[in-house]
Amino acid sequence: MSHIKDVTGGTPIVLESLWKTYANFVAVSGIDLSVGAGRFCTVLGPSGSGKTTTLMMIAGFVAPTRGRILVSGRDIAALPPQKRNLGVVFQNYALFPHLTVFDNVAFPLIMRRVPQAEIAQRVERMLETVELAGLGGRYPRELSGGQQQRVALARALVFEPRVLLMDEPLGALDKKLRSSLQIELKALQRRLDVTVIYVTHDQEEALTMADQIVVMQGGRIEQNGTPEDLYDRPATAFVAGFMGDTNLVRGVVMAADKDGTLRIDHPTGRRIIARASGFQAGDHVAASLRPECLSIESPDGPEEPENAWDGRIAAVTYLGDAIRYHVAVGENRPTLAETLVVKAARRGTEHRRFSEGDAVRVRWSRSDARVLPPTRADARILPPMQAGGH
Repeated sequence: MSHIKDVTGGTPIVLESLWKTYANFVAVSGIDLSVGAGRFCTVLGPSGSGKTTTLMMIAGFVAPTRGRILVSGRDIAALPPQKRNLGVVFQNYALFPHLTVFDNVAFPLIMRRVPQAEIAQRVERMLETVELAGLGGRYPRELSGGQQQRVALARALVFEPRVLLMDEPLGALDKKLRSSLQIELKALQRRLDVTVIYVTHDQEEALTMADQIVVMQGGRIEQNGTPEDLYDRPATAFVAGFMGDTNLVRGVVMAADKDGTLRIDHPTGRRIIARASGFQAGDHVAASLRPECLSIESPDGPEEPENAWDGRIAAVTYLGDAIRYHVAVGENRPTLAETLVVKAARRGTEHRRFSEGDAVRVRWSRSDARVLPPTRADARILPPMQAGGH
């Protein structure tokens, strides 16, 4: 099997001002996106975010309302799917039940009028590549879910497409098999050097597989970057909350120093000290605090001058390698109670075990608080606050 490369050395996929509207509904709202050669790009978002519609427009199954879809500099937006030379794998695999594994994989080569002798060689090589050698004579019903997924992948790759499009191809599998196939699929993508655009709603799957993650919401791109960028440096409160677990602690900036130090007051009367640029006194913000960045301890010791909130354990969840604590804070104002989630490692630390009802103190460093503009809905529910703080 030869490596699948973009021979021009350019960017295989570029979307320019791509729109899709249905009557009064905007499914995709003028997105711009570039995916480099040999990259594994995951498009992530909740249901209705526009991610699958975007993929279907690239594949040619949905016509864009306007905009361009460039593959190696050529606009393919007006081409039918069979003329785009793109591989596609769906969640349900779409295998032909009456055809053998061999014939399923051979189908796109037959449609392209490849000589029979070459078809046999290419199919056998591809079945070996996806670890299905010797199973060409079986039918889809005789295979496990993971094997069927490999057949669909082999069929999408056998004609050496420039780009492979995948719409939640592992969604129907159990968690253990899905995790295993994520690793296998990523390794195969690297070995073949094919460009992949992979749609999913699973944040863990995106972080595991992608070189580039695109988070969509409401038909728009919220953020586009590396997994590290989106997890450690989310641009919005939505991205922070969607990319893994986080505590979104909302408040109002009461002071902003020239060195970027912010003093943020929370409705419970607590305060957050953080460092961020672009904010000023009076701004409504959301501080993203990842559970693994918080520490938990007894409240008996001397209180730190910043970012140390006292509370009480509301719930304890055992995770095997870690313990998740839900800590209720702000008990003096029950209507404004907040719960902070802390993820504490069980081994390799001197972590003390706490139980439901225990009084505790949660702390974090100012560098662990990512300050973000809240959503419009957040700004509406935050109460007005006076300077002074607690």
